Amino acid sequence: MDKATNVPLQPPTFGNLITILSIDGGGIRGIIPGTILTFLESELQKLDGEDARIADYFDVIAGTSTGGLLTSMITAPNENNRPLFSAKDIKQFFLDHSPLIFPQKIWPIAKVLKSLEGPKYDGEYLHKLVREKLGNTKLNQTLTNVVIPTFDIKLLQPTVFSSYEMKKNSSLDALLSDICISTSAAPTYLPAYYFKTEDVAAGTVREFNLVDGGVAANNPTLLAVGEVTKEIIRQSPEFFPIKPMDYKRFLVISLGTGAPKAEMKFTADQAAQWGLFGWLTAGGTTPIIDAFYQASSDMVDFNLSVVFQALHCEDKYLRIQDDTLSNEVSTLDEATEKNLEGLVKVGEALLKKPVSKVNLETGIFQTSDSQTNEEALIRFAKLLSEERRLRHARSPHGKTTASFKENQLTIS
Repeated sequence: MDKATNVPLQPPTFGNLITILSIDGGGIRGIIPGTILTFLESELQKLDGEDARIADYFDVIAGTSTGGLLTSMITAPNENNRPLFSAKDIKQFFLDHSPLIFPQKIWPIAKVLKSLEGPKYDGEYLHKLVREKLGNTKLNQTLTNVVIPTFDIKLLQPTVFSSYEMKKNSSLDALLSDICISTSAAPTYLPAYYFKTEDVAAGTVREFNLVDGGVAANNPTLLAVGEVTKEIIRQSPEFFPIKPMDYKRFLVISLGTGAPKAEMKFTADQAAQWGLFGWLTAGGTTPIIDAFYQASSDMVDFNLSVVFQALHCEDKYLRIQDDTLSNEVSTLDEATEKNLEGLVKVGEALLKKPVSKVNLETGIFQTSDSQTNEEALIRFAKLLSEERRLRHARSPHGKTTASFKENQLTIS
């Protein structure tokens, strides 16, 4: 990839695939997908040069909660109109800032009592940090399309900040910082967030009263696929002549943030004794929140796995998730140095594990492929690089401005 030109990814109409990256919510466990993305980006750099970045290869990147923050970090432009963060910067970001976002100064029992009165954390450091990093960048300025879900607690319905929908509804063109703060406002952990957008030309104001996107879609993969499908139905020239249900054209990487191992989960006999306090505090976790986040994530994965299998294109769908987390690293907010380093190790170990899929009857991820996640990502990196080069070769804009490394594979 030519460092000087930095040509944007050309539309899918010039290629063979529609490329989607999705990142789950999960608090400090965002370190896990961050580690996976670091590996993927390093493989892309081997193919296309050290300036290659994740945002250069995906038509849409979706993220919920901490995944929404990661999405913004890798798609927001810096002063050179390149991604604000490279994937390798993500780990250090979490190590540096998580202890300040989730301060560990109070005793666990005090956290529990505090959560009964209001959110565990005031969110002030997170809000300041996000505004500082993202500045005045708005949704329309991201380097590729993004999809970030939130939930409007006043309307009791999801509000999805989508680059595609924003083109038709300017009220969604909010500051990325406001979107990130909103999608991260996990109930009981961080306060709900209010902001408004103004359309000066139309003289209208839209108000938002938002909480964590995980309430709507903790795994936003299906949401991203839906946003693309709507564009195809609308006959967007970017997707011509792709058909709405042509899932064979989709290449999807979906990254989870981990889940507790089986022995840490609860039985019906245990849950039958819980009242509100138990559902919020049992086992030192928040079972009611863990339950709806995990249910959402796994159902989306199961649905897409079935669809891609039915259409004989399961080799273009990759879900990377770990359901063997210990008690310490499975929390959303236990931001101790030991725990954060443990999450880095979880991400590194996950790369070496076989590709697996969730069994909804047992709730356990089972090996489904002889490849490791690392090997699968190497294969996907090659597909992404080839797709990018193909689009640039076919696009009039790409032909005149893009340059590619010599001696790379010829695309058939």
